[in-house]
Amino acid sequence: MSDQRKWLKSADTLLFEVADGVATITLNRPEKRNALGAQMLEEFRQALLEADDRTDVNVILMRGAGRDFCAGYDLMGSYGGAGDAAPAYDPAQYRTRAGTLDDDIWNLARQQDLTLILLDLHKPVVAEVQGNCLAGGTDLAFSCDLVIVADDAKIGFPAARANGTPPTNLWLYHCGPQWAKRMLFTGDTISGLDAARIGLALESYPPDRLADEALALARRIAHVDAEILATHKRVVNLQLELAGARTAQRFAAELDARAHLSQGPRRRRFRQDMAESGLKEALKQRDAPFGDGRVRLRARGQPD
Repeated sequence: MSDQRKWLKSADTLLFEVADGVATITLNRPEKRNALGAQMLEEFRQALLEADDRTDVNVILMRGAGRDFCAGYDLMGSYGGAGDAAPAYDPAQYRTRAGTLDDDIWNLARQQDLTLILLDLHKPVVAEVQGNCLAGGTDLAFSCDLVIVADDAKIGFPAARANGTPPTNLWLYHCGPQWAKRMLFTGDTISGLDAARIGLALESYPPDRLADEALALARRIAHVDAEILATHKRVVNLQLELAGARTAQRFAAELDARAHLSQGPRRRRFRQDMAESGLKEALKQRDAPFGDGRVRLRARGQPD
């Protein structure tokens, strides 16, 4: 057994299984809404490498255990006031690490090493998204090749309101410049049904059908030889790169670090609320002016 496979057998933040040419990787912290921390990101990377290496796998299906796909980064690190005990690349730490702008950029780049691997895999990855898919959850989902969502999924990057910009930013390549700006300018969320309408997802399904539909699509893809699938994925991703997709991620990380230095009133208020009242109150005050913060598309011909 390879060291990598031994690692996966001892993993405690995700599940890994292979059947019918499909490797299913399940984020498995349902009690934390599958929030991302350093350990989960590292184990996720190892699982992806294992699936990409195996000859009995043609496609990867990524999902989250419980009610949510992924509610974002685990905010119980220093971002939530827990100090500096976490590793340097811990995404819960990088946003408040004391030091220079370059320190912040370095941390974000190390985080990207763990997430952008999705673009570099030879095998296609299908994301099955239910419940919350927020902030870091969108970093993962939008790095996949296909995104299948529940009609009632909740998708967005609320941290864009006061905390920064997505450090892995592929919104433009899914939904175009106007919708990307609409979502990031407000930090609003959108339902899975409407996300499919604007291109953030390939298709949406009723929640009770989502798992079956996502698995059926993965199995359908798995009928094609891995070598052929790799050529399809790599040629399309090369076209994305010719449009600047991969290079833009380096700038996204650097601009997120710059945004962390903002001295605007809402950013200052968030820091003050954090210091005086803690994370929960800071998030409440940050989001209060936006109401329920939900984008709702109007059907064509439907009156306002």
